[in-house]
Amino acid sequence: MKNDIKRIAIMTGGGDCPGLNAVIRAVTRKAIIENHWEVIGVRNGYKGLYYGNFVDLDLYNTSGILQEGGTILFSSNKDNLFEYQVEENGVMVTKDVSDVAVENLKKAGVDVLFVVGGDGTLASALEFSRKGVQIIAIPKTIDNDLASTDATFGFSTAVDVATEALDRLHTTAASHHRIMVLEVMGRYAGWIALYAGIAGGADAILIPEIPYDINYVAAKINRRKEIGKDFSVIVVAEGAKSKDGEMVIQSIVEGSPDPIRLGGIGNKVAMELQELCGNESRATILGHLQRGGSPSSTDRILSSRYGIAAVELAEQGLFGNMVTLKGTEMSYDSLEHVIGQVTKNVEPDSEMVKTAKSLGIVFGDEAVDVYKVLGDLKAPDHFKATDHFKKA
Repeated sequence: MKNDIKRIAIMTGGGDCPGLNAVIRAVTRKAIIENHWEVIGVRNGYKGLYYGNFVDLDLYNTSGILQEGGTILFSSNKDNLFEYQVEENGVMVTKDVSDVAVENLKKAGVDVLFVVGGDGTLASALEFSRKGVQIIAIPKTIDNDLASTDATFGFSTAVDVATEALDRLHTTAASHHRIMVLEVMGRYAGWIALYAGIAGGADAILIPEIPYDINYVAAKINRRKEIGKDFSVIVVAEGAKSKDGEMVIQSIVEGSPDPIRLGGIGNKVAMELQELCGNESRATILGHLQRGGSPSSTDRILSSRYGIAAVELAEQGLFGNMVTLKGTEMSYDSLEHVIGQVTKNVEPDSEMVKTAKSLGIVFGDEAVDVYKVLGDLKAPDHFKATDHFKKA
């Protein structure tokens, strides 16, 4: 099968993610150096497939991109070619134009298409595989919520960015005796919030998998104030919701495979805690900072491993599969199985959640004995001494 392949193509779809360029580089280098295949890139995701927007890739133009964020091939998260908006007689209609993309691949002499993306992008990849396109899929998302793989590249970088933000918020929170709430991405999974919350020493972590009661969070904050800790730092996943509420939706994007845009839960939590605890509260929405910039060393290595493993699947003729990470080893799973599964979410009784709770971090899911959590502590003498300055 290896000798039957002469030319391959690679495309990136969905939201950008640290490590995309490292994957492009790895696929290109192994394909050229070891197999002498020609490599082309598809620009602008599936839209590029429809318009035949291809560019040659080689060792020269993929050099120096390992550390760069974004994707040199650009991306799009709105172009589903099986339900594509086209103009007919002056009217926009929805049509299946996937055959145009298939024909463009044939004209370009592409034997294998490498698709790098999340669940929306890979759902279309599965449909193209069913139409006879030889597909190798590579999982990508900072949310770390794709089924079948233990980790996706981009996640490590997002956690690092969120952790640094928590470190910075700690100092300003302490200086002004404030409650600082950090809202992070993750869609319907709380992986970024959980990992960053532990690494950044948050006092509470609110995630979609564990609906919270804001009163339980306030109890932890008020107990901290009793022992002289007049500030608190909370990390909230964008998909978090209270026990009697719904996720906060920022907007609806028409034409997107995932039209719901979450956002705003951080401000909601900050306002509620300010009312319950009396401290001035502020919310910081980290947003796209988590998706941009240079990938961490962990993501550079993982992206490179994914790229190399993807080419190895093609060499073996294992098309219609997605590269996966299982433990410390690279493996694969069929797209039919991956797309059919629900997203990978945080288990409320997982070891990571238990670790956080053992550290005294609350999730707002139970009336924790905050005296037990924080100990029978009293404010040390130096806190009492500062009372004079507070009253002055």
